[in-house]
Amino acid sequence: MRTSPPPSPPPSSAPSSGTLTAAYERCRRLHARYGRSYYLATRLLPAWKRPHVHALYGFARYADEIVDSFGVSGDRSRALERLASRLTAALGGEPVRDPVLPAFAHTVRAFGIDHADVGAFLASMRADLTVRRYATYDDLLGYMEGSAAAIGTMMLPVLEPLPGEDGRAREPARQLGLGFQLTNFVRDVREDLARGRIYLPLADLDKFGVTPADLAAPRATPAVRDLVALNCERARDHYRRAWEGIALLAPSSRPCIRAAYELYGGILDEITAAGHDVLARRATVPRGRRLAIFTRNLLAARAAAQAERRVGVA
Repeated sequence: MRTSPPPSPPPSSAPSSGTLTAAYERCRRLHARYGRSYYLATRLLPAWKRPHVHALYGFARYADEIVDSFGVSGDRSRALERLASRLTAALGGEPVRDPVLPAFAHTVRAFGIDHADVGAFLASMRADLTVRRYATYDDLLGYMEGSAAAIGTMMLPVLEPLPGEDGRAREPARQLGLGFQLTNFVRDVREDLARGRIYLPLADLDKFGVTPADLAAPRATPAVRDLVALNCERARDHYRRAWEGIALLAPSSRPCIRAAYELYGGILDEITAAGHDVLARRATVPRGRRLAIFTRNLLAARAAAQAERRVGVA
């Protein structure tokens, strides 16, 4: 376990354009805007870890916006390749003019994050430019290996596995990433369809007799509800496989991941409570439950941080 943080980003109180400070602040804002549940959980981490989690999430969102945003026009493939080229330069230590990459590259270097995971993520973004459907769940898992599992393993060094537990912690981190993303896919069926994508496997649609038109309806049919229920259970299975990994992290990181686990699991609970109808309204965890989860884990986070500081002083 680290006894002191790696080189930290500059304070973000007054970012100026083109600085590392500005890049970290841009990542934080992307995280706050698009990753509300995980951003809330990240507030439970020690202060020095938070910017690095923001950098990883911010980069992922930044790349995703290139391939997914309605506001992006022009050649998305070329834009993504330009991003990849700038990233290669940044990871090699070259200065780059980019609103996000300096922070991401700084975090990758500071924690020795595996470049293969970065490459796997970019491969999944390239797939989003051409692949609109996945035939089987195994095919979808192949895509999520880069878009979700790799994010989990990139986060792992920042969250600090216990000494000697890096290997054992990797698979639970992968599973948590898979669970988070599948939860998003189940919740966002309508939004993804508007972008021309169906992430739920076609074999599942065929199994329940669901057509793409059914996914565009104002309310879910019984067949759509069965389709959603199956994939909710798959997501819960990923969470079950991820659970043991929380105990393999530094105590001061556990409340964050436990809160994220509960918040994303809460989305599945809301979907279930709605009879698995994800078309009538978007499932969100009620504010009161979000606050309760945060408060309960905040007490644990403070206790863990105090204990770690005492060990450091001793």
